[in-house]
Amino acid sequence: MTESLRRSRDVPALVARAREGDPRAVARLVSLVENGDPSLPELAAALAPHTGQAQIIGLTGSPGVGKSTITNELVRAYRAEGRRVGVLAVDPSSPFTGGAILGDRVRMQDHATDPGVYIRSMSSRGHLGGLAAATPQAVRVLEGAGCEVVLVETVGVGQAEVEVASLADTTLVLLAPGMGDAIQAVKAGILEVADVFVVNKADRDGVDATYHDIQGMIGLGERGPGDWRPQVVRSVAVRGEGIDGVVAAIAKHRAWLEEHGELQPRRERRAAVEVEEIALGTLRVRIGYLREGTELQALAAQVAQGALDPYAAAAALLKSLDRSGPLDQPVPLDGG
Repeated sequence: MTESLRRSRDVPALVARAREGDPRAVARLVSLVENGDPSLPELAAALAPHTGQAQIIGLTGSPGVGKSTITNELVRAYRAEGRRVGVLAVDPSSPFTGGAILGDRVRMQDHATDPGVYIRSMSSRGHLGGLAAATPQAVRVLEGAGCEVVLVETVGVGQAEVEVASLADTTLVLLAPGMGDAIQAVKAGILEVADVFVVNKADRDGVDATYHDIQGMIGLGERGPGDWRPQVVRSVAVRGEGIDGVVAAIAKHRAWLEEHGELQPRRERRAAVEVEEIALGTLRVRIGYLREGTELQALAAQVAQGALDPYAAAAALLKSLDRSGPLDQPVPLDGG
């Protein structure tokens, strides 16, 4: 039996075990997603009936603002409500192994033995925007495994970290006094993606100035009657202070989404991005196959010589893709 066939036969059993709360099965499924396994279409089909119900919360912000500590305290709060919680912590990649540099997640060890919590570090593997390319499918795995809340903590790279908003129902942007975050927020366009601002380390000097700066920037934003106004809350996560306020702000945003009929459209936009990325990944791989042959090289030579313009060459390349067979083969989610 080939390895791919064995994996294919394993998928239904792994999904069943994950549904029963087996952490090893969940880990195996996330690994299949991260590695772009050929069984991904089968896996996605098996998970689909069990997805779409979890509350997805994204956390982003500059390095050092306390994202992991806030995440740890949110896990504690939601577990106190009796909800199963999944955490995807997307870390920078090691330049040597491609793995997650901060994969130990030492601040979350309080929950390591809790069967109602699943924590997974993922490597960004060079993907821009603060997330790993496989993150949306990994979220689906956690949803399928019965997680009622999924927390997605991003890399912490600064201005590129707005991609999490396309994945989450509610996006938290974390800031801290004395780190220039108010100016950073304007530069990064974070006002457009933040549903809740959390001013963490609120026991530091300058917290009032940071709080008022953010409130002032929110006031300058354009919004119509009934539009969501981002909440601004303070916390000292390392001492567990202010977490109730963060949870309340998330709940308020969720209620607003449901009341205004925005939750489903937001999720549909998320699904559209996910489908588009999978389709584009497939195209990138197919173009890679053509690159190894002569057709793309011939087109490139004509463009370089001025005999053909790049748009005509691209059209010819797409025709070649049509002739090369159906675009239904699974590909690695990083397009590799």
